[in-house]
Amino acid sequence: MFKPTKADLEAARDKTLPDLIAPNLDVLFCGINPGLYTAAVGHHFGRPGNRFWPTIHRAGFTPRLLHPWEQAEMLRYHLGITNMVARATATAAELSPSELAAGGLVLAEKVAQFRPRVLAIVGIGAYRSAFARPRAKIGLQEETLGDTAIWILPNPSGLNANYQAPELEALYRELREWVQRR
Repeated sequence: MFKPTKADLEAARDKTLPDLIAPNLDVLFCGINPGLYTAAVGHHFGRPGNRFWPTIHRAGFTPRLLHPWEQAEMLRYHLGITNMVARATATAAELSPSELAAGGLVLAEKVAQFRPRVLAIVGIGAYRSAFARPRAKIGLQEETLGDTAIWILPNPSGLNANYQAPELEALYRELREWVQRR
């Protein structure tokens, strides 16, 4: 597996990753934006400390633990990945409120085009900012994008110390169980 150098990471600044998306997915996971490591390796949630892949597996979305370089397998399970903002940064704090709001508009267009059953945004702050919902809470939202339900989940980044692995898994499992019931 490719391990980026400091120079590789700096060269990844402002790069983008293609969406992993198809029509009529069960869940379209939406990250805030790619980190430099993720952009350098070219795989969503690519940083080794990111808990996305173990969390979705333990929550029951995938039958086995997938690695970032196996991201295309997600489509087999009717799952996809996109980002609120496409460009890579060292931290999400580098994104301006206007950039997040513009990203929300682009995301709404993707949802209208591909019509996933659920848009799962992994980062409550990004959702609050992009969609002007300052009081949004984790979980199913009252508002929708067309027929697509919106579900907010904690960011699985290893930098998000507010949620430990068991809490993350429980919240992601709640989404999976909700999708299965519908």
